[in-house]
Amino acid sequence: MATQTASGRHLRIIQSQEKSPNAVMVKLLEDDYPGWLLNKDFDKIQPASTVYEPHIFHEVEIRNKLPEVIAFAYTQTKKVGVPVEIPILSVLIEPLLMAAAALGIALVGSTQESWFLQFLCFLAVIFLVHPRILNPVIKYLAKIKLKSKKSDSEAATELKLERYPIKPFCGEFCFVLLRGSGFLLTMLAFNSIELNQISLIFSVFSLAWLLGLVVPGAPGGVGVFEATALALLEDKFTPGIVLSAVAFYRLISVLAETFAAGLALLEQKIKIQNSKFKLLSSLSTIEYCF
Repeated sequence: MATQTASGRHLRIIQSQEKSPNAVMVKLLEDDYPGWLLNKDFDKIQPASTVYEPHIFHEVEIRNKLPEVIAFAYTQTKKVGVPVEIPILSVLIEPLLMAAAALGIALVGSTQESWFLQFLCFLAVIFLVHPRILNPVIKYLAKIKLKSKKSDSEAATELKLERYPIKPFCGEFCFVLLRGSGFLLTMLAFNSIELNQISLIFSVFSLAWLLGLVVPGAPGGVGVFEATALALLEDKFTPGIVLSAVAFYRLISVLAETFAAGLALLEQKIKIQNSKFKLLSSLSTIEYCF
């Protein structure tokens, strides 16, 4: 409950201390958000004097509360000991590593005319995330941040890469390979593929997927991915086969991601329901508030 605590919020205990010696399971009544409340924090709550009634926010109220909500999330993140700069840096590095992985795979089946240009792009991206290049950039941005602060009461967090992110790069490489395998199997469903065409298909997919990732104004690379794959594969396959494979691959990708998200949501609901039914003897209907 570290990120959900706020004065006046109502919660209900749904699991007694018998099941966990250090904490109890609780549920926020505002949004049914489950969580654990440590035993040492019991003195911070008290029985609610009134039954919780939900408050309906209008659009204007939501808009006015957004700055307050962002500031609250920022404060709570710092309380748990995670500098905000770390997730920001992770979000910055992750697409660069993904682009480097896609370029590396694209080099395998690229033609001689474009191989040198792709190789230069690959080198540029992997050098961008090298600690010797990225750390000075981070240090410079940190200095700008300190100058823009009105007060220096808050100590600056020293953030830097200790080593080259080789493990995340390998993870991104495997991620692109898996997606490329899905595209290869989709192509195989529409037309027979020779052994020497497999590297070409992986290369075309990686390059098309990368362009769809970096081109602005195309959500999910819609249109960019399809056009690039068609332009690069039309010499080896008929346009009808390529368009059919690309369309079905897009459909399969969306369905797979939706199915995975649905499974995660279903698992969460099943866990919550099981905890309620198995612990009926220890349920408490007393409401508490922070």
